[in-house]
Amino acid sequence: MIGDLEHQERDVSYQRRILHGKIDILRAELVARLQTSGGRSVLDQVDVDRLTEILTGKAAPKA
Repeated sequence: MIGDLEHQERDVSYQRRILHGKIDILRAELVARLQTSGGRSVLDQVDVDRLTEILTGKAAPKA
């Protein structure tokens, strides 16, 4: 039982690290877009559905 719980804990920890990596990527992209737009809002340009597909591995990013 303890071994199962430790395994589940490792899985959760791994997923947490993956999520934090995705958050870091999104933040870096937002900063880059803000820098190139002169600080104007760039969120209206974001295709949230497309971004979700890319991050879940259902679609490749545009080349």
